[in-house]
Amino acid sequence: MGIFDGLLGNASSMSIEEAEKEYGYILAKGENIETAYKLVRDMFIFTPKRLILIDVQGFTGKKVEVNSIPYRSIIRFAVETAGHFDLDAELKIWISGQQAPIVKRFNKSVNIYEVQAILAQAIAG
Repeated sequence: MGIFDGLLGNASSMSIEEAEKEYGYILAKGENIETAYKLVRDMFIFTPKRLILIDVQGFTGKKVEVNSIPYRSIIRFAVETAGHFDLDAELKIWISGQQAPIVKRFNKSVNIYEVQAILAQAIAG
């Protein structure tokens, strides 16, 4: 059911090698990707210093928005699930200066608590 998960907007993990091959051009000198998740055409990338959100827009996908969020700008985050057997989970991230959170949906193939732990460790420094 993986292709349908992607079409419904759910995230799945992506190998670091594949993410660096596809998006290495946006990394700063000496920066590396620690973890990456893919949402159909969009990406959710953790590096040692920032969270990178890649939003591929439009029908052709030629327009791409890259958002770089330093971990120090993240003021809080939350994980929302319907329970232990829920197929989907949401990660909500509040950024300093923005009222509404960024919301990303993950499918059952991704351990949302692992993602939450990565984010917590990154924010704690």
